[in-house]
Amino acid sequence: MHNVIRKTDADLLLTPNFSDYEGGRRHFSWEDERQRLAGLPGGGLNIAFEAVERHASGALRDKTAFRFLGRDVPAQDVSWGELSRQTSRFANVLRRLGVGKGERLFVLAGRIPELYVAVLGSLKNGTVVSPLFSAFGPEPIATRVNLGAGRVLVTTESLYLKKVSRWRDKMPTLEHVLLVADEAGSTTAVSGTLDLASLMALEPDDFELEATGPEDMSLLHFTSGTTGTPKGAVHVHGAVLTHHATGRFALDLHREDTYWCTADPGWVTGTSYGIIAPLLHGVTSIIDREEFDAERWYGILEQEMVSVWYTAPTAIRMLMKAGAELARRHRFPRLRFVASVGEPLNPEAVWWGKEVLGLPIHDNWWQTETGGIMIANTPAFDIKPGSMGRPLPGVEAAIVERQEDGSVKLVDTAGKEGELALKAGWPSMFRGYLHNEERYRKCFADGWYLTGDLATRDEDGYFWFVGRSDDVIKSAGHLIGPFEVESVLMEHPAVAEAGVIGKPDPMVGEVVKAFVSLKLGFEPGEPLRLELLGHARKRLGAAVAPKEIDFLPTLPRTRSGKIMRRLLKARELGLPEGDTSTLEGGA
Repeated sequence: MHNVIRKTDADLLLTPNFSDYEGGRRHFSWEDERQRLAGLPGGGLNIAFEAVERHASGALRDKTAFRFLGRDVPAQDVSWGELSRQTSRFANVLRRLGVGKGERLFVLAGRIPELYVAVLGSLKNGTVVSPLFSAFGPEPIATRVNLGAGRVLVTTESLYLKKVSRWRDKMPTLEHVLLVADEAGSTTAVSGTLDLASLMALEPDDFELEATGPEDMSLLHFTSGTTGTPKGAVHVHGAVLTHHATGRFALDLHREDTYWCTADPGWVTGTSYGIIAPLLHGVTSIIDREEFDAERWYGILEQEMVSVWYTAPTAIRMLMKAGAELARRHRFPRLRFVASVGEPLNPEAVWWGKEVLGLPIHDNWWQTETGGIMIANTPAFDIKPGSMGRPLPGVEAAIVERQEDGSVKLVDTAGKEGELALKAGWPSMFRGYLHNEERYRKCFADGWYLTGDLATRDEDGYFWFVGRSDDVIKSAGHLIGPFEVESVLMEHPAVAEAGVIGKPDPMVGEVVKAFVSLKLGFEPGEPLRLELLGHARKRLGAAVAPKEIDFLPTLPRTRSGKIMRRLLKARELGLPEGDTSTLEGGA
């Protein structure tokens, strides 16, 4: 295979928004980007105003903002005008309940219209929104609601009864649960909840937006670390500048596009690029409520005439597994740009896109903490398959080495491995970890945000991902903290200790594998293994629970008592064990 995919004018159906790399970066400023948006009176800024109201009062009022698709149901189109009315009604519901600026609302739902209305309506009201992945089990939901001091939960009747109701008394700050009916009509009377549709019907279509500024908190996204509880990354309304700029540069959104982001809004990609960015650019978005199905996805690309498609490496690998012949039964005449995020995209997948779809897959890189795309392969420029691309305008990236005194040293040598760092100060940079100021401070040194990702930069300025500097597991684009999984396993009466690693998997990147040692009186075996798998799946949800469990007499620990996950992974994969000097009992 060639090392570089060269771009020509023939590869482009539209003139890209970003076609002069050095000039585009040199002449860009965040202040100029601010001028592209309307802003609120007095210098304020509000994500929902820029995404919805700015267009609803103008030429896009009747244009479709979201087209919702579902199996065996007609497509449901929601225009900017209708989105404005519905989000205003929702904001009025919150105001009537006494929920105001800065208070926290959580959303637990599939990709239904009410989710999008709740997110945007909350932002109008100045209420902080935290979307949750609907496949989470009860414990991750309760943990996040409690960490965020959630006052309101919007969810469906079935999800509430299945995952929330029995845990309700363990969420002391949760005052209001607004239920969405699973079928048309109102919900059944569920004790301690309110029917959202009935509340909305009583409210007017207009709403005076809450005065919010660029530094007012807007979104709370949780990301798991290797130790402790999930971390709540705080984002502000000023992040809308990054959403707007990256929609233009990284995703190359044009007003005439039909756009499909396959990410669930329970993850940051599904919020930043499944809700906000396309609305900012006046682009119609496709929202599919169903789970992955290769035939269905190709049908959506074809029938909905999708032109820009943003998806995940896991999905691409599943499409590859389904075979090229399935793809070739369909035609995608309008598809002009395909991008991917969530984990590194292997070169074979980039080339597969070019050979099977007629378009290479453009990988990009960012994190929950960055709030938006930082480094990307964009339409006008050559691709080096396997690379995350180059920094976007307004983003300064470098490879650094941490020093013993807490400072960092820039790595100037091309190809030398170090930690990927970003010059602090871009608008969507997270403003803190909720209730964890010390952890937040440790992410910065000498004016750089230290990402925790190991990478290299080549002589052409392209960045290449090497791996995480900690133990976070990336499975199907989801970030999974080992500690959270270990904690649930250890709640089982048979388990004495547990260690969790990510095991490489060609389909989802990594699968969660657990190692457990048992308490006296319990014997390892298949019945207990299945019982533990079921226990974890019930508590954590299928996306987070381990797929494999092995029994060990003891787990490797440091002298201070910390389980050495690195050693578990090395032994599992047959890799060198490295330094074992801190291992309990000696090397």
